[in-house]
Amino acid sequence: MKSLTELYQIGSGPSSSHTMAPEKIAKIFKKEYPGATFKVHLYGSLARTGKGHGTDTVLKKVLGQDTEIIFDYDKTDIPHPNTLDTEVFMDGKRIACRRAFSLGGGAYRIEGEAEDAAPQVYPHRSFAEIKEYCIKNDIRLSEYVFRAEPDIRDYLDTIWDTMVAAIKRGLSAEGVLPGGLGLQRKARFLYSQRHIDESPETRENRMVCSYAFAVAEENAAGGTIVTAPTCGSSGVLPAVLYYVQKTRNVTKDAILRGLAVAGLIGNIIKTNASVSGAECGCQAEIGSACAMAAGGLAEIFELGYDQIEYATEISIEHHLGLTCDPVDGLVQIPCIERNAVAAMRALNALSLADFLFSTRKVSLDTIIEVMYETGKDLSSRYRETSEAGMAKLYTGSASGKAHS
Repeated sequence: MKSLTELYQIGSGPSSSHTMAPEKIAKIFKKEYPGATFKVHLYGSLARTGKGHGTDTVLKKVLGQDTEIIFDYDKTDIPHPNTLDTEVFMDGKRIACRRAFSLGGGAYRIEGEAEDAAPQVYPHRSFAEIKEYCIKNDIRLSEYVFRAEPDIRDYLDTIWDTMVAAIKRGLSAEGVLPGGLGLQRKARFLYSQRHIDESPETRENRMVCSYAFAVAEENAAGGTIVTAPTCGSSGVLPAVLYYVQKTRNVTKDAILRGLAVAGLIGNIIKTNASVSGAECGCQAEIGSACAMAAGGLAEIFELGYDQIEYATEISIEHHLGLTCDPVDGLVQIPCIERNAVAAMRALNALSLADFLFSTRKVSLDTIIEVMYETGKDLSSRYRETSEAGMAKLYTGSASGKAHS
């Protein structure tokens, strides 16, 4: 598996697959063909939700404002649901056509080239293999990460600072999110409005949700966030880690250990399945983020291997089949709320795992395989194309009346 620097990436929202990766691809072609002009064809999910995600905007920013962007909604014989072709012109003549794929979480591949140049730094691919190694060497999962990547602590420190900064910006921001839905920011309201006779449980819900909303709203507004594992699911992990840091006197070192294990879980999922909503639905984004959060929390509280595995397995299992149906292709409805719900689910998964780990029957590796198979079986209409579900029936009214 690759470095956690490939999983945790700092960038601008709203989408790791629709803006971050296309921007990287465009920069490569711009550098390879100086002085050229370009025409880009977007297919699959990139075509159907590209305008809402700002794919055309970021491509023109890199390749030039005169770049023609073609949203091809009809082509289906593509090798990946996030496929783009870039035609290259010099002096009016086409000199090349390059195909590339956005793989999720900011990762990409250019056809005819190796998947990417990032080295493999982890010798194992499955949780079972990693757990066996850790038991044999009597080390925690976080130590496994630090052995594989001796210099990763400083990077994780920067990642955490970026996550916290996103929370704080989101909690102080007000107004309507861009994109045309007229969606009001809610994080500040959630954070500041204490419930009448608020119980400790209610306060926990409100605080965790406010932190998740804060990051998700920052992402929707194009702010700086961390892919964890994607932009659209970037609010889950920072919300739960920030909450325990604020309420349980958790040290910075413990937070970094939590980030290390959360990243390890995300890496296993990304390696053996997918974190792309276009490939496997929202279960691959929010479900993976929930698993990362639960695993990170379990490491912070120094739970055992089986408890960590059970917490992460629960998190994925109960997001199976979750569709990706963003309204107008924007990472807002239902995406922002899902970050908050998944953050609370991570806390619940941790509690269940703490008590019931000895009774578990399903391994993390198995549920990751199930998630991937489930995602492949989902209709493409429910895989980030905005053709069905919420994206199809939402009218902009809370009356409950759907499109006729």
